[in-house]
Amino acid sequence: MTDSTVSEERAVPAFVGVLGGGRMGAGIAHAFAAAGAVVVVVERDDDAAAAALDRVTAALAKSVERGTSTEPLAALASRVSVATDFAVFAACTLVVEAVPEDFELKSTALKAVEEQLKHDAWLATNTSSLSIRSLAKQLQRPERFCGLHFFNPVPASLLVEIVLAEQTSAELESRARGWVETLGKTPVVVKDAPGFASSRLGVAIALEAMRMVEDGVASAADIDAAMVLGYKHPVGPLRTTDIVGLDVRLGIAEYLHSTLGERFAPPQILRDKVARGELGRKSGSGFFDWKD
Repeated sequence: MTDSTVSEERAVPAFVGVLGGGRMGAGIAHAFAAAGAVVVVVERDDDAAAAALDRVTAALAKSVERGTSTEPLAALASRVSVATDFAVFAACTLVVEAVPEDFELKSTALKAVEEQLKHDAWLATNTSSLSIRSLAKQLQRPERFCGLHFFNPVPASLLVEIVLAEQTSAELESRARGWVETLGKTPVVVKDAPGFASSRLGVAIALEAMRMVEDGVASAADIDAAMVLGYKHPVGPLRTTDIVGLDVRLGIAEYLHSTLGERFAPPQILRDKVARGELGRKSGSGFFDWKD
């Protein structure tokens, strides 16, 4: 391998596409733009695209305000655009899909993106639990596809899980490691398995914490304090659930329940809160009150 090849693999792609401009997609766009890439975020319509641009711009502004970015906001923002047409992905070296956690939705979206890509472009999904192997089987070039599991909030998170299926090429694994390191984050490489490493462990702890609340063992605040003070977790499992979103956690738990068995069965308290619209920070309440 030449020095130029190594340098290329460690650099972020020059032009990155992100499909989906919600909290995660906007965070991914922010990370790549802050690292020097030109980024385009594709959304379903003009209103959603405008909202996505606002999210990314706001995140970049916070980076400048906190001093984590040394570039002026205008320079950072000039590298970000939005669109509603998948055709813009034809110019991208890498596209990261960040649509909601539903297999059929992601599969359909990935196939539509791949149709627009150059033959040498790379494709990734931000799924937190779905099978990379199964998604890859729907694609024409599965060797150029992997999981890039970013964590919420993306700007502050130091971890990206790189998830490999047997179809994933060794070259993509190497490049993905370089991309993540250039973003200032730490890559953790795992083979495709339900929930990967992070979601499987994180959800297991969170579900047990929910059962403890349900059984009246302790309050949500005290359970979280036990993990923060006793085990040095930076954030407790229930507050983390509120940040991630109870609906997101429920979807992951249901998938893990179907693939790994009863130990991942969602507690009734989680189902009830989601049914009432108590989704965590984004709705104002979950296991904690976020209205203030």
